[in-house]
Amino acid sequence: MLGFVPPLPQQPGRPPSSGHMIVCGDDALARRLAVELRFIYGERVTLLLPPGRDANNPETPLTQRGRAAALFGRMSAAMNRAGNGSGTTAGNGATGGSGGSGDTNAGVEAVRIMEAPEPSDDVLEEAGIDRAAALALVYDDDERNIRAALTARRLNPRLRLVIRLYNRKLGQHLEELLDQAAAVAMPGIDPALLDASTTVLSDADTAAPALAATALTGSNKIIQAEGLLLRAAERPPPRPGEHADPGLCTLALLSSTTNDPAGAEGSDSSGDEAPQLLPDERAVADATGRGTVVLEAISRADPARPATRMGGRGAPLAQIFSRRLRWSALGFALAAVALVIASLLTTEDTALHSAYLTVLDLLGMNDPAEGASPARQIIQILSGIAGLLLLPLLIAAVLEAFGTLRTASSLRRPPRGLGGHVVLLGLGKIGTRVLVRLRELDIPVVVVEEDPEARGIPLARSLHVPTVIGDVTQEGVLEAAKIYRARALLALTSIDTTNLEAALYARSVKPDLRVALRLYDDEFATAVYRTLRTAHPQALTRSRSVSHLAAPSFAVAMMGRQILGAVPVERKVMLFAALEVAGHPQLEGHTVEQAFRAGAWRVLAIDATPPADRNPDLAALPPFDPEGDTAPPPSGLVWDLHPGYVLRAQDRVVIAATRRGLAELLRRQRSAVPGR
Repeated sequence: MLGFVPPLPQQPGRPPSSGHMIVCGDDALARRLAVELRFIYGERVTLLLPPGRDANNPETPLTQRGRAAALFGRMSAAMNRAGNGSGTTAGNGATGGSGGSGDTNAGVEAVRIMEAPEPSDDVLEEAGIDRAAALALVYDDDERNIRAALTARRLNPRLRLVIRLYNRKLGQHLEELLDQAAAVAMPGIDPALLDASTTVLSDADTAAPALAATALTGSNKIIQAEGLLLRAAERPPPRPGEHADPGLCTLALLSSTTNDPAGAEGSDSSGDEAPQLLPDERAVADATGRGTVVLEAISRADPARPATRMGGRGAPLAQIFSRRLRWSALGFALAAVALVIASLLTTEDTALHSAYLTVLDLLGMNDPAEGASPARQIIQILSGIAGLLLLPLLIAAVLEAFGTLRTASSLRRPPRGLGGHVVLLGLGKIGTRVLVRLRELDIPVVVVEEDPEARGIPLARSLHVPTVIGDVTQEGVLEAAKIYRARALLALTSIDTTNLEAALYARSVKPDLRVALRLYDDEFATAVYRTLRTAHPQALTRSRSVSHLAAPSFAVAMMGRQILGAVPVERKVMLFAALEVAGHPQLEGHTVEQAFRAGAWRVLAIDATPPADRNPDLAALPPFDPEGDTAPPPSGLVWDLHPGYVLRAQDRVVIAATRRGLAELLRRQRSAVPGR
């Protein structure tokens, strides 16, 4: 059955058995996450969505449940066409009503869709919270996620929680609170054996580095791990007779159509033209005419630095007084110096006395030189005339200074000579995080936002980022952002058509402009990409989905593992994760070379720190030290691994993996643990 799966009649269904995953959300991330858990990790999923129909508009054509069911149907059809087994096919869709469930795959309850306005006690109990292994709360509202997390922890202290929060500082405190609540609710249990962790993630923080990197170069991706930078670089196909530099290792082969203007930017299909993640040496050697993504360098990262203001800190003279006023003041000063020199040449006074008299004459404070020489009288008259010019100059300076102070808290307009900047459309959650990332890299930015009360407006004001308030679809708005001098356009509004319209108009103004679009629907994104590549083959075009970039990190967190970062390779995602070797039969007892599986995973590094002293968060960076007096702690990660090194149970490794490869590792580990 292809496409949309019609819902079955509502029927009371029992909750899934122990070990299922519950996903609660109200946007695309919830649906993507449920698909990730079901089709990649083979988990039983309960998806809790708010009622899809608007009470003020009952004619809304497609409900939240309908969108989710359609997405599951498309994924199931694609999986069946690809012939993917391994127990990950969820059947031909998912159904369910408000408080009801639908069975899929010949009676196996793979996906259950519920509708409820809030994740209350009764709703969570009906979803089977007491028997669930993990719960993801990915509502767009932080307060709703916090309230539901507190309720879920009370109903099931053993539950593994993954919470979506935009407020990072609040998220850190919430993690500690909920972990402490789980330990108090189950006294006497070793916390190391307690799989009731709390992970707070932000989809904006997860997607922002990839979006910013796309706008900057379109080819470089950076992953942070324990204060280290892993730089992945996209390289073009080698010319005839040249040998491609594999770097430290080859992470991916780009699609065969990457240099074709009409070619698609890869897909999730397994055809020959699709990108290949983690290829072996033979596949790399046999590939002709295909670019590569290589792990180019590993270097120590500086502590995270705060975003800097555009134009530096403070208020320089050029921002307080206009250029015309500064030139007028310079002319007046030169005239005063000329009068002092003339006084020295025509009188026998000292330089100090001549300057003193000239200043008094300029200010109109000196007595008339009635008995003085004619030269002295002429100089006094000229000084008086110059003094008349001083008064309006002082008044203009005072008015401009007051005007600057009054507008210091307002938004800056793009300066006239600005060029080589990034035009950022939208200052919502995603756009605000991308703005911070760009300013951390000292990249000049001009922001375009329609809503003057948007979330990121105060940040843009504090960073002195030039901002244009207006509808990007209206004529003249992008011109005000100096789009004709920009290096890239990042269209990150929440409306696909607005992003597309802005990209098309920007390309009409500057055909070679680098463009990155935030688009949700993959089919629509592929069509947009191919059309833009055909119309502008020499310009770089990328389309990215925030939910597509963020869902893998949320899914792995629900499985109880840590994601160090995600690298988009065309329309696929490669994950960097930290894993304990114990419990993984594909790793334990094998050499580094034997543990490598093409297209699935590859061991990149080993944490040589003793288990008792290991940093639980490999992605953490030391706090920023403005004085630079504190040396960063030494890293225990060993990157130059010998292929013959045998992995031991006590080792912790950093791996690069595909989503399905990481899912296979985690499924094998769960099956090897007794009672799971």
